[in-house]
Amino acid sequence: MKKFEACIFDLDGVIVDTATYHYKAWKRLANEMGFDLTEKQNEQLKGVSRMKSLDILLQIGNVTLSDKEKAKQAERKNQWYRAYIKEMKPEDIFAGTLQLMDELKREKIKIAIGSASKNAQTIIDQIKIESYLEAIVDGKKISRAKPDPEIFLMAAKELKVSPENCIVFEDAWSGIQAANNAGMTSIGVSDKKNLSEANYVIKGLHEINLSILKNIFYKK
Repeated sequence: MKKFEACIFDLDGVIVDTATYHYKAWKRLANEMGFDLTEKQNEQLKGVSRMKSLDILLQIGNVTLSDKEKAKQAERKNQWYRAYIKEMKPEDIFAGTLQLMDELKREKIKIAIGSASKNAQTIIDQIKIESYLEAIVDGKKISRAKPDPEIFLMAAKELKVSPENCIVFEDAWSGIQAANNAGMTSIGVSDKKNLSEANYVIKGLHEINLSILKNIFYKK
């Protein structure tokens, strides 16, 4: 029988707005290669790995690079991004996040981060939320990008809970697919039209609480 035991949060776009910094860094790289990256085009880069994002970017700009050059450009982007996120502070956490995590902790609901970012730990350190977390699964631990369910299945394993007993919060289509593929309850944190396959959609964590989560979980 299903039992609500854990919440797994994507980081970028769910807890903090690091998407702005990713876009700023990718756009800078595109500009240096002689083309532009629009905000609409940037949507394709959300929720996927750095190298996959670079491949999409190069496709947009119709640019071909060797594997060696790809690695070099991806590292340049990451250095810019890391410089941007090191300016982050606890005040950058989205409204409602800490209130929800406090409520989950009181009810002994386990909390994990499931982020494709290889910089997840840096962000967590900057915004000071590690005390809430019982597991952190990031891009350094996984070999398959979302929508593959590996990241969320690994988080469930580290939390020692069954996948079916987890709720996932995601802001990207690929993340919702990964959660669904893992057999978990998926909550989209974004515009409903972009995340129609989620079990439930909210605009932000300020719209949710433990009572609502239980209703979503047990009605699925």
